[in-house]
Amino acid sequence: MYVGNFVDSTPDKPAIIRPATGEQLTYRELDERSTRLAKYLRAAGAKLGDHLALISGNDLRVLEVYWAAVRSGLYITVVNWHLTPAEAAYVVNDCGASTLIVSADVADAIDLAPDAFPNVTSRLVFGGALDGFADYEQTLAAYDASPLTDQPRGQDMLYSSGTTGRPKGIKPKLTGGQVHDTPDPYTAVFAPLYGFDADTVYLCPAPLYHAAPLRFVGTITSVGGTVILMDRFDAEQALDLIQRYRVTASQWVPTMFVRMLKLPAEVRDRYDVSSMKVAVHAAAPCPPEVKRSMIEWWGPVINEYYASTEGSGATFINSEQALAKPGSVGHDGVLGIVHICGDDGVELPTGEIGTVWWERDEHPFEYHNAPEKTKEATHPDHPTWTTSGDIGYLDEDRFLFLTDRAAFMIISGGVNIYPQETENVLTLHPLVFDAAVIGVPNEEMGEEVKAVVQLEPGTEPSDQLAAELMEYVRERVAHYKAPRSIDFTDSLPRTPTGKLVKHQLRARYVSAPTTR
Repeated sequence: MYVGNFVDSTPDKPAIIRPATGEQLTYRELDERSTRLAKYLRAAGAKLGDHLALISGNDLRVLEVYWAAVRSGLYITVVNWHLTPAEAAYVVNDCGASTLIVSADVADAIDLAPDAFPNVTSRLVFGGALDGFADYEQTLAAYDASPLTDQPRGQDMLYSSGTTGRPKGIKPKLTGGQVHDTPDPYTAVFAPLYGFDADTVYLCPAPLYHAAPLRFVGTITSVGGTVILMDRFDAEQALDLIQRYRVTASQWVPTMFVRMLKLPAEVRDRYDVSSMKVAVHAAAPCPPEVKRSMIEWWGPVINEYYASTEGSGATFINSEQALAKPGSVGHDGVLGIVHICGDDGVELPTGEIGTVWWERDEHPFEYHNAPEKTKEATHPDHPTWTTSGDIGYLDEDRFLFLTDRAAFMIISGGVNIYPQETENVLTLHPLVFDAAVIGVPNEEMGEEVKAVVQLEPGTEPSDQLAAELMEYVRERVAHYKAPRSIDFTDSLPRTPTGKLVKHQLRARYVSAPTTR
């Protein structure tokens, strides 16, 4: 399935709506404009398996570029526009893009030096002008929208968020076949799982350079639904859009749930969310208390999946299961089989904590230009088992519980401490807006637990409040997991999708004293 399947049946139906500007694209327009761009790409020399890079905010034209690449047999890399020009250039050059398309409103993320992108042979800009870039609209106008006879299906090639270091390109295999008769893996799994179809009205509150939002929007337009695209997440605005457009499906991260739950009750009660049939969340585990509160508010429509950009596998859990298995990210078996292994690679018994490995019929990805990282992510004894470095355990019913990323684990006095549990507790304190827990050097214990807290607006930091927060945590988790010190900060380094960039945070403390 792809956008062209709906030109005859629902040509004037909105494929995507951008409420912030009032713009929309119908299925006819999306099909025609992506066809014109596909013809330009071919004229510019793009061949099957070549790469295209896109740097843009949440603009309708992201979907035009996405579908032009997918119907041309290309890899498309959507680049985080929050990166510095040097960081963005690294991604563009590392992916080997021959075409670069950018939005003028994120020009601050683009290196305009003539030699910044030595492999790029064609450059387009929309929404304004940039030196060295051809105008996007004028380029599309030079090509007709008559149907293409050969449309091999392409794929996204996205980069890890860089929460533990430099981003890594994750290159899946091209599926083969034509775009109209070869579904992409996301549509094949998620459309039947969550009931996505032509009647779906899907709210996208997250940036499209992230894997899940881009792939979910691709899925919805593959099955003929309508996407409501937010420029950026705002808690009350999201509720307003659900009511205004009678949204039936959405995809969130837990921090968005927390922001909505922290709205005053009279604000939350102002909006009708009864149209929602499925609210999916992912990207980071959700504190059980937050999930329970969302189910009480929205009903049993909350669904979680655990996966990664690598596409190694996925677990799934619905509202009923989540209430019965609080803290679990779900059961395997739909996409891959979970194995929990120790540091020696040997599989561990039920209930023991270890690295999460995924078994698939074949190896699902490779890290672009990084064979050593691909090898590190591949089990030494099982060539189709892969991992993204998460740590967790399976219970007796094969429900998976994550404890943290291996890179974030704190080792204090020889004891492994997983920060996520403590972060979940802190986040629920009424005066805490956001929180991160890291390990910092300690001469005696090796590392000790430190919390870095962003307070709710209008709350003043103090030693007394720090002591109160530490006691609040000690009342809810084992004392050795509680922070021995708390620092306050104006903001935490999170990606817009909610992931903590902990290596940046910890770098502030590696050589700093551990006292407040």
